This record gives sequence, C-alpha cells and structure tokens, in this order.
Amino acid sequence: MPPEPEPDRRTAQIGVVHATGIELGPFFNRCDRLRKYMAADRMVFRGGFWRNNRVAFVQVGMGPVRATRGCQALLDGHGPQWVISAGFSGALTSNLKPGDIVVAGSTSDATGHELKIDLKFPDDPAKGLYVGKLITLDHVAKTGAEKERLGRETGALAVDMESHAVAAVCKERKVRFMAVRVISDSMDHDLPDEALTILSDNGVVQIGAALSALWKRPGSASDLWRLRTEANQSAERLAGFLEGVVSQLCEAEVR
Repeated sequence: MPPEPEPDRRTAQIGVVHATGIELGPFFNRCDRLRKYMAADRMVFRGGFWRNNRVAFVQVGMGPVRATRGCQALLDGHGPQWVISAGFSGALTSNLKPGDIVVAGSTSDATGHELKIDLKFPDDPAKGLYVGKLITLDHVAKTGAEKERLGRETGALAVDMESHAVAAVCKERKVRFMAVRVISDSMDHDLPDEALTILSDNGVVQIGAALSALWKRPGSASDLWRLRTEANQSAERLAGFLEGVVSQLCEAEVR
C-alpha cells in the first residue's frame, strides 16, 4: 500500500488580519491547538483550528502599510479561501456605541478610493449589528471632532487603520474578503495621548512608555485602566461574533 499523504499543515481555510494581540485575544482562547511564531518585519503569525477548520492569523501592527504586507504574507504562506480584517474601530456616528459590531459593505481610504464588498449580510441595530462603509486612515482618529467630521464627509460608520489595505490586496489576488470590526470608542470620545504612545508600531504594549506616561501624568492611570477594561469587553464581543462568522464561512466551503 502507498504511504498515507502527509497532512497539509500550511493551508488555512480562513485567514485573519489584525493589528494587535488584545483585539483577538478572546478568540484565540476559543481556538484549538493554537501555535505562534514570529516572522519577518516583526509580524506575529498564529495557526490553529476552529471546530476542525484550520485558521491562520497574522498580527501586523497598526497602519495600512503594515496591513498590506501582512495580508500578502498571509496569502503567500497559507493560501486562505477567505480573509477577514478584524479588530477595533472608532465610531463615526453618534448611534454606534462601544461593543457594537460593524461589518463592512465597502471600504475606503482617505483619498475617497472605495471598494465595494459583495456580501449579503443583514444588519440588526437592535442587536448592535451594523453593515456599512469603513474608512481606513494612516493615523488614529483621536478626537471626537475628527471622528464627527469623517462621518459627516464620508458617510462611513467607523474608522480603522487596516481594512481597506487588506481589501485591496484581496481584490488584487481574487480572494474573498470581509471586514468585521467592533466599536472600541464612541464618536464623541477623545482618546488620551497616553493611549497612543504606549503601543509600538507592531501593536505590542511598551511597558516603559506606559510607566513614563503614568510618571508624567499620574491621573492618566484611571484613563488607561478604563481604556483597558473597555478594550477587553469589546474584544470579548468581537470574539463571540467571529465564532458565528468563521463557522458560517467554513460550512459554506464544505458545501
């Protein structure tokens, strides 16, 4: 008898691009046999199983340039049939609250270049689920005034720093794409400066920067603690939603 073929340990059915570890942490905990390895350009890859379906993750850090490189590396290394851009986003309308989910019907960059996503996904505002436009910037939309202006001028529901870049790579490679984002800060919420300085470019918390922020402004401790708590809650909400999304995509591939 011929020997049994080696199992395919490279190919993943679903690929997920995310900026930081905290965004996907709760979903990692729900995966089986999850393994982590470092790649070039400070990217972090993880591979595991969701209900016997192989899923690959790449943690790229913040910004569209890193998202582009990370998505290309994910496709080259694991060849997923679907790619999901997942993580936190800022609300651009007053009705979106932390913990609400936004599924992209289209993505746009700061120049107005828009990519439509052929995705039949019904929204359900009563359950905190919205479908609409995401805009991707190369910087954090820190102030409520900037977020209000972006929403008014672009018609986008939320802002992030990766989704449009990932969508562009997937369109070029002819890979199916969706973006799933959880609101982590409301439209009228100004992010404190310390929240932006304690993360490195690749999305890793810098302990030294955090201690420095506390030293310079002791009152920032309460702001950082609140942000951390809200981020953990948003990540849990995202994980619960991703469970259903990944299950549906895997089942669709089987059929």
